[in-house]
This record gives sequence, C-alpha cells and structure tokens, in this order.
Amino acid sequence: MGSLSEIFLTPSEMLKAEQLAARVCDIDSWTLMQKAGQAVAESALRLFPEACRYVIFCGPGGNGGDGYITAKILFEHGMPVVVYRLGHDKLSDDCKHARSICPVTPLPLDQWYPVPGDVVIDALFGGGLSRDMPTEAVNVVRLTLSYKIPVISVDFPSGVCGETGKIRGFSFRASYSITFMTRKSGHVLLPGRDLCGVIEIVNIGIPHRFLLSAWQGIRENTPSLWKDVMPKLRPDIHKYQRGYLGVFSGKESSSGAGRLAAQAGLKSGAGVVTLAVPSSALNINASSLTAVMLRVIDTEDNLNVWLSDQRRLSAFVLGPGFGDLEKARRFVALLSLYPLVLDADGITAFQNCPELLFSYFNKQTTRLVMTPHEGEFSRIFPDIAASSQGKIDKAKAAAIRSGAVIVYKGGDTVIAGPDGRVLINTNASSNLATAGSGDILSGIIGAHLATGVPAFEAAAAAVWRHGEAAYFAGKTMTAEDLIQSIQCLPE
Repeated sequence: MGSLSEIFLTPSEMLKAEQLAARVCDIDSWTLMQKAGQAVAESALRLFPEACRYVIFCGPGGNGGDGYITAKILFEHGMPVVVYRLGHDKLSDDCKHARSICPVTPLPLDQWYPVPGDVVIDALFGGGLSRDMPTEAVNVVRLTLSYKIPVISVDFPSGVCGETGKIRGFSFRASYSITFMTRKSGHVLLPGRDLCGVIEIVNIGIPHRFLLSAWQGIRENTPSLWKDVMPKLRPDIHKYQRGYLGVFSGKESSSGAGRLAAQAGLKSGAGVVTLAVPSSALNINASSLTAVMLRVIDTEDNLNVWLSDQRRLSAFVLGPGFGDLEKARRFVALLSLYPLVLDADGITAFQNCPELLFSYFNKQTTRLVMTPHEGEFSRIFPDIAASSQGKIDKAKAAAIRSGAVIVYKGGDTVIAGPDGRVLINTNASSNLATAGSGDILSGIIGAHLATGVPAFEAAAAAVWRHGEAAYFAGKTMTAEDLIQSIQCLPE
C-alpha cells in the first residue's frame, strides 16, 4: 500500500472513501463539509490576516457548501465577509443546508467587482466540474487575474479537472489550494499543477483505511518504491557483473544523441557501455569518447555476431539520433530477447506497424521500455492519443496494449506498466527542456536494465534521477552538464 503523502486519489475515489466512511463509521457528508469549511476559514485567517474583506464565491454543490461554512466561520470571527453565489435553485442538500445557516446573504456572482484588499475564496466547483466553466464564472476569473487578487481555492482552482489536470475552458489561478486528506492526481498533472499554487492538505477525519480502500494505485514516484531492488555492489564484483549496456548511434551528423545516452549509461552505473556505430560515424565517436567503447554495426550480420556474446551483453538503447527507420525495425527484431529502451527514432520506426513491435515484446516478462514525448506517443498510439482520456489513462492503455513500460514524458512524466501500476513524477525541473535531455534519460534507464533491475523500477528510478540531476545542474545547464550531475542512487 502507501502512505497518504505518496498516493493520489481521483475525485471519484475520494467520493467513494467518503461514502465508505458514512456507511461504516456514520461519518456523514455534512460532518465532513463542516470540517472542510472550518479548515478553509482557518487557512484564510492564517494566510491572509490583513485582508480587507474575504470574498467567497459559492457554487451549487459540495464545494459551494464548503464555501458557505467558511463564510459563516469567518463572519463569527468578526471578519468582513461577502458571499457571491452561482446558481440558487438546484443546490445539493448539504449545500442548501450550509447556505441556510450562513449569516451572510449571498449575492449573484455577476455583481462582484474587486476592491483593494480583497481575498477571494473560490468555492465554485473544485475539481468536479464536468463541463466548461459557465460565462458568469469566467468573468470573475478574468477579474481576479486582471486585478491580481489573491485566491484561495477549495480543493482545486475551479475549472481544473481534479482527475486529469485539464482545464475546463477557463480556470482560476490560485495562490493556495486547500485540499482534504491527500492530494489528487489533478494537483500534479499539467496544466492544472501550475494553477494550484501552494497545496495545503488538511485532515478532516476520514479514516485512512477507507482512503486506501478506494485508492486505485496512482502513486508519486519516490525512491521508497524502487530503492530496495537496486543492486548492491559486492567487494568482489567486476565490470561485466555490473551490467553491459549497448547503445546504438546514428550517422555522423546525428551521432551526438547516441553519445549522450552512452555516457549517461556509464555515469548511471553500467559497468561497461559500448556504442554501436555505423562505420561512417566511427571516427567522430572515437575522437569524442574515452571510457565508452565502440563497435561498428552496419548490418544485421554484424549485430548477430555481437549478440552471440550472450554471456556479457545485458541491455540496449536504440533510437536517439538513429535516423534509419528501416534498419531500426530490423535491429529491434534481433534485440527482442533483451531488455531494450526504445526512444525517438526507435519509436517512430514502428508508427505504421506498431503491432509488429508489440508482438516482439508482449511476453510474460516485461523487457521493453518506451519513452515517448507527446508527439512520439501519438505516432505509435494514435487512437489512444486522440481520445479524451487524461494522461494517466492514456499511459495505462498504451502499456497494456504494448506489453511495455511506458514513460510518457513531459513536465508531469507518467510511468505506467502493463500490470496496471502507475507513477506520476513530481521532481522534474524546467531545466530539462534542453536538447539531449531525453537521450540522457534513455541512457539512465538502460543502465538500470543492464544491472538487472526490473523494467518498471528501472524506468521509475531513472526518471527520478533525471529530475534530481537537473536540479543539481542548474538553470543554465546543457546536456553535458546534466550527465555530470547524475547522482548516486539513494541508499
């Protein structure tokens, strides 16, 4: 299982946990609403004690009910409070009750106009909106942005989908989001993540066992999940026992990508790394590399001879800067018995025949890791990419179809396994938006595979180390800096 600090629930899973608590422990939704409103009021007083007035926007559902309770408590503390409502004839039962006991008469939402010193508490929809933001709500969002009004959002900035992080037409940009019990997936998936501000998690009394019972397994990528499967170095170990990684290079003009992957693999723990190069790229690679060995591989026959040394070769990386898509397909067929990282051109090579690729690796043991960015993902999984699903569901569907571990790259990289496991990576830095960054990630994953780490853990650990390296390298880093900043695995 997982501690609450490392798991993500979806809004529907949170609702299921609340229903379990109500059924088993008689903790009803009204009790939870009162606790949520109390928590938001306390946060508002702590975060913005100097507010000239607290402006609370209340929607028609549970989020709006939290807002009415917040208004009641702030009013009882002697604070200047105004409430603006969206919808008044179709309120949920709890929201209707909360509104009935709120001492502040709500005004229509379109009557709000900001004054200096306003602090907005956004309790319109939270993360549960299933349609685009209505016009009245969009108008007040525009005003908060134009006047730079600080916003505290209840659970989520209204307009952000709590499950996918997608924007429902328009969204608040919160200074703070007050959420309950645990983070939701939409808090860390883009673009929603950038709109949530500082996320504060408040315990409102739902027993942890109900949260864990409702949870479908989405976790944060942290070392606690994979550090125990990382190999420990024995005193008598030699280089080949640490893993032998083969990386394929492209032609001379695009050979840098393969070099970056190979150097990253060596830095990340592989005992031996060989860069397999076409003869046309031998000289440029020989003049650029020292610890990485070279081998000329022009043809399938060359590759078969190399693969005959089965005692040593452990894993491969193919794709960065490779270029020749037809050759990539032929080589992958020969490499299908080995752990393989497929990136860039290695993925694109199969855009017209993805099922052929999947047939090579869709066996009992997961050996293939694919690392697509959004464009590459759409080439190899066009129907999944075109669906309305969120990033997590897309990555899961791709992993199940392909039998591979999918590293769906981005500022919110999702790692999905064919067994249904899913991780969201949260330590990525915008520093990674530089040429060669993805090649380096492929090399790190390859190093982990070469040392015998299972594919899912190899990918997860590599994505985390990649993110950590970017922080150490700093904002002005190049790909070469990133390699030098790869840190030891956490103990």
